[in-house]
Amino acid sequence: MGLICHDVSDPYFAGIAGGVMRAAAEQDLLVMLASTFREPAREIAYVSMLRAQRARAILLIGSGFQDRAWGRAMDAELDPYVRAGGRVAVVSRHRSLRVDTVQPENRAGAAELAKALVALGHREFAALTGPPELTTVAGRSAGFRKGLAGGRASVSTGWCGGAFTREGGHLAARRFLASGGPRPTCVFAVTDVMAVGALAALREAGVRVPEDMSPAGFDDIPVVRELSPPLTTVALPLTEMGEHVIALALRTPSGAGCSRVFRIDGEVVLRGSTAAPAGS
Repeated sequence: MGLICHDVSDPYFAGIAGGVMRAAAEQDLLVMLASTFREPAREIAYVSMLRAQRARAILLIGSGFQDRAWGRAMDAELDPYVRAGGRVAVVSRHRSLRVDTVQPENRAGAAELAKALVALGHREFAALTGPPELTTVAGRSAGFRKGLAGGRASVSTGWCGGAFTREGGHLAARRFLASGGPRPTCVFAVTDVMAVGALAALREAGVRVPEDMSPAGFDDIPVVRELSPPLTTVALPLTEMGEHVIALALRTPSGAGCSRVFRIDGEVVLRGSTAAPAGS
């Protein structure tokens, strides 16, 4: 069985991979693990290799790409593999892939987080979004925007792109801090890893958290509970997501042309990194 993720050093993917490995071990299954580092061509190449090795199942973990050429190339690899009896299950993939899916409710979770932050009194936000070609970025950004609109709030400092890493979040935060415009009272990062980097940048700039600015993330990776202050986020059951995706891959196929979607709700967890803005 092959497990392909974007970057296993990222705690989000490590948590899901841990759930896969634990469930596989209980059934004496061997899992080969590969990281694509978010390179679409590398992902397709790894799928092709697993096909050639006649892997029992292929698990794809992580966002899809908003790229039709990538979608066609992936379909060209997966369709004959499935027709030959191979099994495919994915986490957080593009809807164009007609396979069994564990789908975190990214849009809804981000909308609920935005509403909770608006309820604290925040109206001016910055958003650290990551690579725009990723479907996870699109879903979480759209959900957050929708949640803000309902509370008559806005992203005043802009949607700041960056790598899906601590360094990417750090650099994006430094950019909006140096922009010279009015500072937001709250910063939303589409992943916790980016939020950790942003938190470091705020501290370096002398910005007090949460007194001057409130950062929030998404995923609830373990480290964010140990930060000072701990990070507000949208919690996903990462280990369980890994267990669910391997279970989908090992179940009896649902039928020709059919695919199952196992939806995972996120839970907004308010922690010490967010508070009502001064003067609210």
